[in-house]
Amino acid sequence: MNETQSTNRAIEGEALRKQKAVRRTVVTCVSVVAGMVGMAYAAVPLYDLFCRVTGFGGTPMIGTEAPGTVLDETVRVRFVANTARNLDWRFSAEAPSIETRIGETQTVFYSVTNRSDEDQVGMATFNVTPEIAGQFFVKLQCFCFEENRLAAGETMDSAVMFYIDPAILDHPVAREIRTITLSYTYFLSKNGEPVAAGASLDTAASGTPPT
Repeated sequence: MNETQSTNRAIEGEALRKQKAVRRTVVTCVSVVAGMVGMAYAAVPLYDLFCRVTGFGGTPMIGTEAPGTVLDETVRVRFVANTARNLDWRFSAEAPSIETRIGETQTVFYSVTNRSDEDQVGMATFNVTPEIAGQFFVKLQCFCFEENRLAAGETMDSAVMFYIDPAILDHPVAREIRTITLSYTYFLSKNGEPVAAGASLDTAASGTPPT
């Protein structure tokens, strides 16, 4: 083998090594991007779970049983029912507000009617204000994040069961809260996800303004 052939083989070997390195880099980048996309999709339900467990962002806590302690102190709870503009449903609570003792389990019913001339599927989301009250507003039963199909003209009643955690009185800020607002919004639903219709909402027939 002469010097020219050795040089050519060295050049070819170096080129082959570079090609392999480029392929490894491409595969790594594709894997990272795929992982990031997967994490982004997973982040939505994980964030929702985090909010439900911690009460973050005004999301009510999820409980399994009443606290067993009912105090004399009371809190006024307001109920706001909204529907997105892309859903022709009438949605309202049985009462605009109630006065409840802290620790006392309450059940409030909501009514929703499909006013359109076709079957529609809706999903309710919820929020508590002031936000700090979310970690003390404990729901035992709820109709949120569940798809509900209503035929044209059909009416459905749903219930929310909740209590205010007595621990609210141990919080230096939350203990001063005298009114808590529970807001529900019904959205048109598709594939298990609410379909947003912009920021504007139609206020419920109950007459309570959105927060």
